[in-house]
Amino acid sequence: MSFIEGVGRDQQQLFPDVLDDYVAAENPVRFIDAFVSSLDLSELGFERVAPAETGRPAYNPKDLLALYVYGYLYGIRSSRKLERETHRNVELMWLLRRLRPDFKTVADFRRDNGPALRKVCREFTLLCKRMDLFGAELVAIDGSKFRAVNNRQRSFPRAQLQEMLAQIDTRIESYLGRLDAQDNSEASTATVDDLEQRMQQLKDRRAECQVLLEQMDHKDEDEVSLTDPDSRRMMTGGTTQVCYNVQIAVDEKHKLIVAEEVTNQASDRQWLAPMAKQAKQVLGTQQLAVVADRGYTNAEQVKQCVESGIVPYMDRPQNSRNLKLGLFTKDDFIYDKATDSYRCPAGETLNFHFEGTRRSRPQRPVRYYWTSACTRCALRSRCTQDGRRRRINRTPEEPFVEDMRARVAAAPEILRRRKAIVEHPFGTMKRWMNQGYFLTRGLENVRAEFSLTVLAYNLKRVLGILTVPRMVAALA
Repeated sequence: MSFIEGVGRDQQQLFPDVLDDYVAAENPVRFIDAFVSSLDLSELGFERVAPAETGRPAYNPKDLLALYVYGYLYGIRSSRKLERETHRNVELMWLLRRLRPDFKTVADFRRDNGPALRKVCREFTLLCKRMDLFGAELVAIDGSKFRAVNNRQRSFPRAQLQEMLAQIDTRIESYLGRLDAQDNSEASTATVDDLEQRMQQLKDRRAECQVLLEQMDHKDEDEVSLTDPDSRRMMTGGTTQVCYNVQIAVDEKHKLIVAEEVTNQASDRQWLAPMAKQAKQVLGTQQLAVVADRGYTNAEQVKQCVESGIVPYMDRPQNSRNLKLGLFTKDDFIYDKATDSYRCPAGETLNFHFEGTRRSRPQRPVRYYWTSACTRCALRSRCTQDGRRRRINRTPEEPFVEDMRARVAAAPEILRRRKAIVEHPFGTMKRWMNQGYFLTRGLENVRAEFSLTVLAYNLKRVLGILTVPRMVAALA
C-alpha cells in the first residue's frame, strides 16, 4: 500500500486550449465580468473612460474596476497584493485577459474615482432590487467604528495640546533658570551648549503645537490628526482608537445593505433620518419601518422620519439626571393633550405657563408647565431638589417621541429583531472579510473604500441566494 502520488514535475501535459475552460459556469468571476461590462462608466463619472489619442495607451477603467470588485470580494484590498494576484491567479487572468497593471496604476484608480465607486455600489443595490431581494418593509440602522490609517499617538485633542504647551513652558523656564545658574558659576561650555540645544528643541516643539491649535481654531474643531486629517478619536471595544464611524441600513428580508455612509462624527444621534431617507429612496416605497438602538435617540430626527413617511422604532435611553438621584423622571408625568397639561405622580395638574427658548438652542421653542401645589406636596422630596417647584418642559418634537414609545410598547419584538438584522453584517465585514479597518486616507477616499466593502458583502449574500447564471441573466 502506497500514498497517493502526484504527477512528476518534468512530465509533459496537455492543458486545455483556452483559458475559459478553467472558469466554471458557477464561478462568481463570471458575474463580476458581466456586471462591470453592463455599467456605463462615463455616466457613473469614472475618469479616462475614452482613450487618449496620443501618448501611451492606458488601461480600460472597466478592467481596473473588475480587479477591485474581485479583490474586495476575496479580501485582497492592497494594490501591491492585487498586482501580485494578476501574475498567479487563474481567475484574474481570465477576468483581465492576462493584463497585469502595476500597483501604482491600481492604487491611483481607487484614489481618483471615489465618487464613481460609490455609484457602482448603488448600481448593484438597484440590481438586487430588480431581482426582488428586498422586503422593503423593515430596515435596521446601526453604526460601527472602523480604524483609520492614523496612530493614536498622532492624534491630539485640544486639551492635550494645551497641556503639552503648559509642560513645555514649564521646562523652558526650568532650562532658563539653569542657564542663569551656569552663568554665575564656572560651568563648562559643553554643558551650556547642551542646555541651549534642549531649549531650542522645546521651542520648536512648542511652535508645532501652536500651529496645530491654530489649525483647530481655523476649522472650529477640537481635535487634529496628523496622518489622516479627517479621522477622529472614538471609543470602540472599551478603548480609544482613531476611527471613522460607519453607518449602514439593512433590509430584513435577506440582510442586504440598502444604504451606507461614513462620517467622522463619533455619535450616531444625527444619522437616523439621513440613513432612513436614503434607504427609503433606494427601496422606492411609500411607507417604511425603521428600527435602531438607543444611540440614535434624537427627537428632531424622529420628527424628520415621521414627516418623510418613515415609522421609527427605538427604545428611549434612561439617562435622566433625576433617575440617578432617585427622583421622579419626566416619564412619571402623564401628558393630557386635550387640556395641554401634565398630571404628576401626586395627582396634581401642571398647567402651561409660557413658551420660551433655551440658551443652547435659541431657535427651538420650549413650553413650560408647573403647579403651585409643589410647596405643600407630600412627595416633594421624591420629586425635586428645587427650592420652589418642579417644572416640566415640552418641545415641539415630543408628540412624535410619545407616539414612537406607544408603537414600541405595542410591538416590542421589533426591537429584538434589530440585532439579528443589522449587527451580523459588521461581524462579517470585520471578522470573516477582515475589512474592519481602512487602507486609504481622507473622508471621501474612505467612503469609496467602504462602498467597495459593502458591494463585496452584498455580493457574497446574493451568491448564497441565487445562482451565477441567474444573476448574469438579471443584468439583461
